[in-house]
Amino acid sequence: MNIETPPDFNFQNTISGHGWSELLPFEIDATALTLSRVFGSDKPVSATLSATSDGLKIESRDAAALKKSVRHILRLDESFDDFYALLKKEKRLAWLAENNAGRLLRSPTVFEDLVKSICTTNCSWAMTKIMTTNLVNKLGTRTADGKRSFPTAEAMANQPLEFYKDEMRAGYRSVYFKELAENVATGRLNPELWLANDAPTKDLKREMKQVLGVGDYAAENLLKLVGRYDGLALDSWLRGRFYKKHNRDVKCDDRQIVKFYDKFGKWRGLVIWLDMTEKGL
Repeated sequence: MNIETPPDFNFQNTISGHGWSELLPFEIDATALTLSRVFGSDKPVSATLSATSDGLKIESRDAAALKKSVRHILRLDESFDDFYALLKKEKRLAWLAENNAGRLLRSPTVFEDLVKSICTTNCSWAMTKIMTTNLVNKLGTRTADGKRSFPTAEAMANQPLEFYKDEMRAGYRSVYFKELAENVATGRLNPELWLANDAPTKDLKREMKQVLGVGDYAAENLLKLVGRYDGLALDSWLRGRFYKKHNRDVKCDDRQIVKFYDKFGKWRGLVIWLDMTEKGL
């Protein structure tokens, strides 16, 4: 089936805007410009998404049922009008508005985004991919075409701590995943509520940091995925890119980076990410 997309939606920029498209159960085909993934958990189905001349095509045996999830992961109902209006005032960033960049791919559930955010902390991207691949392939439910879903909190909670150490290869993060899964499975924590939480960002960030293993970086990364772009989510990679692009490859205090992007207000976290991932940098 086909679905409508906003006039400022760019499918290619959305699916390749950050690394989520490389983490199972997402699969990206950069040549064919398609994004595939397994949706659901109890009765999971595979789907492939591609752009059309007037919208988006969903190829799946249950395409109609996936419409809401597809709109969510591609952020089709999120307005970026203010963001683009702000960028047009900055000559060096005008290309972002011209190319309709800014929508960051996210998972169908905040729980999945939370798990993956923890997987990105204090390790290489290669290790992040290994952990998520192991988690999906060993605990995800198999689809009719042999692929696997992202595991449920219940499936993760039923695993012993040794699974995360030996099978997932999560290292010190093992206790984080075990506790998180148990809290979500028992209802003590419901990350999905963060999507509709109208508290100030600082309060929502504080709540996220109550989750074991979530510090400033992971919380600010996760905030972007629920539509809050206040935080910069600084890590060694972003810092290094900033030093190279804006500080003559010289290290500086984080306060200098914060000050550089402060004028972008509630959008500063999105601006720094797009600025630092500009092609050719």
